[in-house]
Amino acid sequence: MTITLNVNGQNHQVDAEPDTPLLYVLRDDLELNAAKYGCGLGQCGACTIMIDGRAALSCVTPLLVAEGREITTVEGLGTIENPGPIQQAFIEKQSAQCGYCIAGMMMSAAALLKHNPKPSDDDIRSALRTNLCRCGTHMRIMAAIKRASELMEQAAVPAATNRSAG
Repeated sequence: MTITLNVNGQNHQVDAEPDTPLLYVLRDDLELNAAKYGCGLGQCGACTIMIDGRAALSCVTPLLVAEGREITTVEGLGTIENPGPIQQAFIEKQSAQCGYCIAGMMMSAAALLKHNPKPSDDDIRSALRTNLCRCGTHMRIMAAIKRASELMEQAAVPAATNRSAG
């Protein structure tokens, strides 16, 4: 069956069974490898992406459910040359240790910040409840999400004009 997916703003035609986990299609067919296979049961968050602006566990999301919806992966947040605010914040705060969970953490953060640009610590903890980090970098991850909020706020405010008279 051919299914059309909109991933990171681009349409892709995919030939797969409708019950194929979206994670497999992202990694194997579209070669978007940021989302990781962790548990395959939706319990670790390594596979987190966004569907229509909400965090979703791609390992338990059937391909057919994603058809006609807006899918965003870490690759859609920015590039190596031009990281987006969330990626930049995770870099600045050195949030990754092994890095396996980080893409999922970033996507949960992106979904949170999309709907709550100034989250409290409790909001962040709640948004990350489905994401596991076995390395213990939780405090740096929380700091990165707060920093991303600041960077996003700065990006939304136009730069002040130079009004000095010379």
